Amino acid sequence: MDLFNSVDKRYEHKFVRQNPRFLQNMFGSDDLEPFWIADMDLKVAEPITKEFQRLVDRGVYAYEFVEEDIFNSIVDWNKTRHGLDLNSKSFVQMSSTLTGIAVLVRELSQTGDGILIQTPVYHQFAKLIKSANRKIVRNPLKIVDGKYKMDFDDLEQKLESENVKMILLCNPHNPVGRVWQKEELDRVIQIADSYNVRVVSDEIHSDIIYSGNKFTSIVSENNSNHVAVLGSPAKTFGMQSISNGYLYIPGEDLRKQLMDTVDSMYLNHGNAFTSFGTIAAFKNGGSWLDEFLAYLEESIDWIENYLGNEGNSIKMFPVEGTYQIWLDFRGTDLTSEELYATVAKKAGLALTPGSWFDPDSSMFMRMNIASPLSKIQSALERLTVALE
Repeated sequence: MDLFNSVDKRYEHKFVRQNPRFLQNMFGSDDLEPFWIADMDLKVAEPITKEFQRLVDRGVYAYEFVEEDIFNSIVDWNKTRHGLDLNSKSFVQMSSTLTGIAVLVRELSQTGDGILIQTPVYHQFAKLIKSANRKIVRNPLKIVDGKYKMDFDDLEQKLESENVKMILLCNPHNPVGRVWQKEELDRVIQIADSYNVRVVSDEIHSDIIYSGNKFTSIVSENNSNHVAVLGSPAKTFGMQSISNGYLYIPGEDLRKQLMDTVDSMYLNHGNAFTSFGTIAAFKNGGSWLDEFLAYLEESIDWIENYLGNEGNSIKMFPVEGTYQIWLDFRGTDLTSEELYATVAKKAGLALTPGSWFDPDSSMFMRMNIASPLSKIQSALERLTVALE
């Protein structure tokens, strides 16, 4: 199986990562090799395509609701892949994971309340908090011995003083690539519970886990106070533009509260392609994902060896999960403005600026590696030359 069969040139596409307007607006040039957005440079698993073709051949798109089948497929997947026991009755379907998080922010807090995030973190978190007129409370991750760790002292201080109503976790963490260990999550829950604060965990990258690491969901202990955002096939199977999001809410009262809001706004409707595509992915996509993860690990090995060469000013933080790598440019003599110009104009690359994730991370950049290794090798070699 060739993971990286390119999209047939006969078919027009308007993928965001290659859109000249997006590239020009964000990076100052439309002639860039894109590694900035968190999607895949490969075709989806064959069982998904076959299911889509079945729907096309059927040619009828009447009302059709298969939520129970979707939720059962997610339950079975998580039991097999992560040893996680879930209840199919505890899911809530949303149009996207970000929609689900946005609704939870509004349901679990009031205007002006604090929502805590652990920076540097996925930049859309800040956007949806601001748009709800809530206050962003930052609990910065700290670098200890070359690895990002949670600052629990600062976390507790912020919960005590900043009127925080919700902690918005990212696990695995985007962009730094940490997969939070059970002991770390237990400590977060302990602190949150002591201040009566809910934890909402975005776990959309939970299937992209590398050897030596184990994914632990925030709901693994079935704590009814907390919520997991899981089940979307978007990141796992490259279905970003044709997938829904799924919340897992163990607490019955909170789930009913959320369902009332979701139903009133008709936010829980999918369509035949998202629904049956999700089922096909979680039922029959396991071998495809295994091959993809093996390929990613080979790519990471090459990147680590290349960047580890003596004299290379670019460093990469250890990656435990996600198909993003977090590059450290503090070893260069450049300012952040010079760095961004060098990457885009000299190297011809579109990498995600670290300042998107945190203003204090301007000397870092995120790179998406869900691409052929040959493209990654060429990009990093060009980048090294440009920095010289």
